[in-house]
Amino acid sequence: MSADFPDSSFWRLSVAPMMGWTDRHCRFFHRLLTRRTLLYTEMVTTGALIHGNAAQHLRFSEEEHPVALQLGGSDPADLAICAKLGAERGYDEINLNCGCPSERVLKGAFGACLMGEAQLVADGVKAMVDAVDIPVTVKHRIGIDKIESYDFVRDFVGTVSEAGCKVFLVHARNAWLQGLSPKENREIPPLRYDLVYQLKRDFPDLVIVANGGIKTNAQIAEHLTQLDGAMIGREAYHNPWLMTAWDEAFYGEAAPDVPLTHEAVELAMIDYMERAAAEDGAPWYSIASHMLGLRHGLHGARKWRQVWSDHRLKPLPAREVWAMAQAHVGLHDLADAIPL
Repeated sequence: MSADFPDSSFWRLSVAPMMGWTDRHCRFFHRLLTRRTLLYTEMVTTGALIHGNAAQHLRFSEEEHPVALQLGGSDPADLAICAKLGAERGYDEINLNCGCPSERVLKGAFGACLMGEAQLVADGVKAMVDAVDIPVTVKHRIGIDKIESYDFVRDFVGTVSEAGCKVFLVHARNAWLQGLSPKENREIPPLRYDLVYQLKRDFPDLVIVANGGIKTNAQIAEHLTQLDGAMIGREAYHNPWLMTAWDEAFYGEAAPDVPLTHEAVELAMIDYMERAAAEDGAPWYSIASHMLGLRHGLHGARKWRQVWSDHRLKPLPAREVWAMAQAHVGLHDLADAIPL
């Protein structure tokens, strides 16, 4: 890798791009929990950037770094334009979606169906690499439909890597392009991490990251004995407190002098909600939806979530809703909530 290319540790841990979930508000929340973990945007199509409101689609907070932009598209010229837009906006990486199996992406000629067109992907990667000075990466599956041979994913990675892609984020399941919903595609095709491990053995100079079914820090640690990184998806969203251990456990950073608390994170999100409302009118409830997993497994969590998701409270200011939610979590002295 060139001197200006990030070390492989840049991809040690990441939160997967998830449509409808990992928007800028969600990423701000996740950044309160981990300083080092790489965060990904939702997939943004090249058409939305070229023909829509690019500034709105590309917006993010400076606090989110490191943050990567995931693109959906297949036309090399369009990908180059959009990669350049992302780099100019300040993203740290441009990622190409070759893993999403929904019918929408199939009709749009992007996502997992592109695994069947490795040279087209390589052409798109080459166009983006030529257009930007930040890493261009690819997220993909291990196969599509009934193609379960390791040779298929090996040849895909080989072809695309020759175009300049040095980082592959591998969802260790096949994608069924027809017959399964996106949700079923995350659950029914079996996980085959052994194929991801084999990719690392066959391409030792590439950065290979495993994605799919990773739910615990023990699983992360196990993958890191074989690979360069682990990408966590829905577990990071539903059980976000898991991320608070990552900087120390997987990056070797010293534990903070003042331990992070749920109350401190929640108060920081209240401040952010008020800031977002003042800046662009973002309603607090569209932001609060991303932090409903904050108290996962704790006493009073269900009642706390019910308050934050009660549509009848939408007219109230966020801080009033927060005060109502506290009644269910045993926070008796609000002065003990340490500001971030």
